[in-house]
Amino acid sequence: MSQTPPKITDVTALRRNRARALNGTSPAMFLQHEAAIEVQERLSEVNRTFTDVAVVSGFPEIWTEYFPEATHVPDDEVLNLPVEQFDLVIHGLCLHWANDPVGQVIQSRRALRPDGLFMGVMFGGQTLFELRATLAEAEIALTGGLSPRVLPMGEIRDLGALIGRAGLNLPVADLSPRNVSYRDAIHLMRDLRAMGEVNALTQRHRKTPPRQLFVETAERYAATYGDADGRIPATFELVFLTGWAPDESQPKPLRPGSAKTRLADALGAFEMPTGEKIPPKDV
Repeated sequence: MSQTPPKITDVTALRRNRARALNGTSPAMFLQHEAAIEVQERLSEVNRTFTDVAVVSGFPEIWTEYFPEATHVPDDEVLNLPVEQFDLVIHGLCLHWANDPVGQVIQSRRALRPDGLFMGVMFGGQTLFELRATLAEAEIALTGGLSPRVLPMGEIRDLGALIGRAGLNLPVADLSPRNVSYRDAIHLMRDLRAMGEVNALTQRHRKTPPRQLFVETAERYAATYGDADGRIPATFELVFLTGWAPDESQPKPLRPGSAKTRLADALGAFEMPTGEKIPPKDV
């Protein structure tokens, strides 16, 4: 009997974190803006005019600035996207929170017309690696154990496989890292709260962490990664995923054995028959 996998993200907590960030005195949405700008830049390099666009995001207020004519929908587990109504679907910097990321891309693909484009951007596996390491060290030193505090994020190889698994053709995955400088780790963690990117894990501890945990983390962060000016770096890795809804007009790979030219001839190389040993070279 199959069991439903546990949900990593507490959706209610995630929405609360996002609302708190937007309604705060100093929202820190610069990465949302940078992601939207880079999506625009990448789309400008595609030899296609898109007329029916949908954007899936956790912050439609921001993405509407860059795609005002698009249909904007929240990143609910069931996306409010009609089937085959769009020639472009953008998944805007929220796929890393999805409990079913493959399902999100499948739903996006179903919303595309044949030969429509999916473009997603999400945080990748090296995001906040400095904070992850020092926070874990500090918690082990203070309590002797670890608790879920930072969202696990996929590596580019695994994230790129999402596109093929979702049934999209011509998949591409690539990285666009951002290195941000902070006065200290406390200010970094405040910025994460102002981004709406703080702990929303289902298995998180509900009790407020002791202040000493963050003090210890900041000290270890500065000692390990701090620069000569006393500032600390924070890595944010943006992963961009693209794929096309299947269509007969798209190029297809040749059948095995159908090639009319030998690779050895194309390379101007000698081809050793199967089973023969390579003669030793004179030294």
